[in-house]
Amino acid sequence: MTKKMGYGGWRRQALWWHHLFLLWSTIEAQTRYSIPEELKPGSVVGNLAKDLGLSLSDIFDRKLRVASEGGEQYFSVDPGKGELVVNDRIDREALCGQSASCVLPLQIVIENPLHLHRLEVEIKDINDNSPIFHAKEQSIKIAESAAVGTRFALENAEDLDVGSNSVKTYSLTRNECFTLKMKEVEDGRAVPELVLEKPLDREKKAVHQLKLTAVDGGNPALSGTSQITIIVLDINDNFPVFENNLYKVSLQENAVKDTSIIKITATDADEGLNGEIEYSFGSRTPESVLSIFEIKSSSGEIYLKGDLDYEKFTSYKIEISAKDKGVPEMESHCRLQVDVLDMNDNAPEIVLTSEPQPVREDAPSGTVVALLNARDADSGNNSKVTLHLNKGSPFTLKPSFSNNYALITSLPLDREKFSEYNIEIRATDAGSPPLSSKKVIPVVISDVNDNPPIFTQPSYNVYLKENGVPGSILYSVSASDLDSGENAKLYYSILDSKVQDVSVSSYVYINSDNGSIYSMHSFDYEKLKVFQIQVQAKDQGSPPLSSNTTVHVFILDQNDNAPTVIYPSSAALGSLSHQRMPRSAKAGHLVTKVTAVDADSGHNAWISYRLAEATDASLFTVNQYTGEVRTKRSVSEQDDSSQRLLIEIKDDGEPVQSATATVSILLEDALHEPILDLRHKVPEPSRKTGRITLYLILSLASVSVLSLVTFLILAVKCIRTSRGSGSCCMRRSDCDDYKNPNRNLQIQLNTDGPIKYVEVLGGDMMSQSQSFRSCMSPMSEYSDFTLIKPSSTTDFKEVISVLDASLPDSTWTFESQQVSPKNINLWILE
Repeated sequence: MTKKMGYGGWRRQALWWHHLFLLWSTIEAQTRYSIPEELKPGSVVGNLAKDLGLSLSDIFDRKLRVASEGGEQYFSVDPGKGELVVNDRIDREALCGQSASCVLPLQIVIENPLHLHRLEVEIKDINDNSPIFHAKEQSIKIAESAAVGTRFALENAEDLDVGSNSVKTYSLTRNECFTLKMKEVEDGRAVPELVLEKPLDREKKAVHQLKLTAVDGGNPALSGTSQITIIVLDINDNFPVFENNLYKVSLQENAVKDTSIIKITATDADEGLNGEIEYSFGSRTPESVLSIFEIKSSSGEIYLKGDLDYEKFTSYKIEISAKDKGVPEMESHCRLQVDVLDMNDNAPEIVLTSEPQPVREDAPSGTVVALLNARDADSGNNSKVTLHLNKGSPFTLKPSFSNNYALITSLPLDREKFSEYNIEIRATDAGSPPLSSKKVIPVVISDVNDNPPIFTQPSYNVYLKENGVPGSILYSVSASDLDSGENAKLYYSILDSKVQDVSVSSYVYINSDNGSIYSMHSFDYEKLKVFQIQVQAKDQGSPPLSSNTTVHVFILDQNDNAPTVIYPSSAALGSLSHQRMPRSAKAGHLVTKVTAVDADSGHNAWISYRLAEATDASLFTVNQYTGEVRTKRSVSEQDDSSQRLLIEIKDDGEPVQSATATVSILLEDALHEPILDLRHKVPEPSRKTGRITLYLILSLASVSVLSLVTFLILAVKCIRTSRGSGSCCMRRSDCDDYKNPNRNLQIQLNTDGPIKYVEVLGGDMMSQSQSFRSCMSPMSEYSDFTLIKPSSTTDFKEVISVLDASLPDSTWTFESQQVSPKNINLWILE
């Protein structure tokens, strides 16, 4: 292509035209100039003032101006020089197109006087336009079967320039198959044609790229090009060709659906439908393959549409077909082998070969409980299984052969702790990641009779009121057995023992099924205060086991005995007691003393005296607590000589029991010794007082020592009990002394009303007939010491000794038959 001329070249050419081609013509009063196109604005066209015969002043004075007929003002007049100059760019091709002649008419207007001149400017063509193809690229389709010599018309080029500056020649790049020839057309023009010089083969070269060049006749010459693309049209003369005859691919068995496995590619040298290939599985492909794999017909890409299972198929061999769409169609085949890779997708399984049977709790270590097998459907390391048991289990696994195991005992069993085991066995394979499963095997432990019955308490204390209804329930003992079944069924019985030399079975009997103990007859506290029952609980195991417990039965006193008068002796025998009293007696004179005892104990034995009837109630009074009969006033002469008193004696039980004593008092004028039988042993007051004082001191010392020893024993018992059970006995039912059949210490403190009662029992609870009893009453004005028999058979009417009644206000009564340090019954009455 010719390089376009620059601005400097155009200027030189314009000047050349200006000097060589500038013409002056006044033909028919018309001026004509010739200039080349594309002159630079300001370039001089001609000396208009000179050519029109005007001076420079006329140009100014007569207002010379240029008017263009075309409307565009391409030229103007320089008033200083009178020259016609180019005012704007002039493009000949834009003004005149392809016309061979291009003239611009101008009008010169001059005033004063008004005159009009016609002026023409001829625009000369310069080679400023290159040849141009309307299509920069041309595409020609030629069948590969086209014959040699066939011509194909090409597009011609156009040049805006005219004359010699227009298109003159065409040329074609060198190639093997085509040449360029010119063809004359009707208007004398020549157009290029492409001529096939050699047969085409699309499979060798489907596209030919050629360049067509047009050159004009300018100086320098300019050119234009057009790219020609020759497309060789195909015919179906080639088979599809696979890259390989056999394809191999490996696929993990856990691959998900729609996974792309491989893309099978075949090529066909043809094109279009002839080279468009459709892929499919072979016609003999089995259903097992068609259900797992899918091929896209357009791309040859094979997808997974089913589930792979290595354990079913380890490999698939598939025939692939590639067929083009030509006429006739061409087909080729290849084979695809899909190898399935085993994945650890199967958890190990534990299978029981034999169901577990109950195991005796005394079974030795190594006893076989069950047989089992471990298996895994995977292969290789994925199928290697290891079994594990929970820690702390008394069982273990013993391997046998081919993943067979025996579940055996490894530690001693105890059904009472664990009656059943849920043995969890975990199986883990060697895959990556490893899979595991577990199986729970229930093992029942069968019972053996290895536990004796156990009572709820080692001993029982039962408190029973006397005079109960025979056949009533005394107490229910209860035992339990940690074993089960027949080994836990209990049978209760009473072991043979003696109560007051009589078999205990004559007193009570027991329900063998529930342990309820019933009385055979009523009990009398005054005859029997406490006894023991040995109860045995035996199971029905083989061999049977048994255990014993002791039931301490304490008979509680009831107020079933009325007070008995023991003094005066005549009143005790139910007859009238006669007493004498001088008429000189003053107020407060001790007439006599009524003494009564009660075979009951506790509150039931607390006695009070009351004057029920009297000949003269204003003369006598009876002390409520001591039974002393005294005068309330001095005896007067008007009082009867014979006075009769009825004294009522009541205990503190419920219901109240009472007795009466009748005393006849004879008032005498002579002075007699009152109650001589009470004073003949101590005739001197000083001697009497000293002796009684000595008795009191000895009695108080004895009681103090005895109380101290009692409390020391109790403290030692409590300390021992607290060490064994964590607590000290605080009440009668909690104290362990009641539970010891050989040594029994009992302290009872009662506070009801003004009297306080303390009872201390020690030694053998079955020998309560021997006791030591002390009674004191601060309400009495005088004190007596009386020694009597304490047993239930004591005849309280037999008085051994009565001491002086003039002692200080305290009364002590000591009752003893055979006092033993191990058997003490202490009563303190205040």
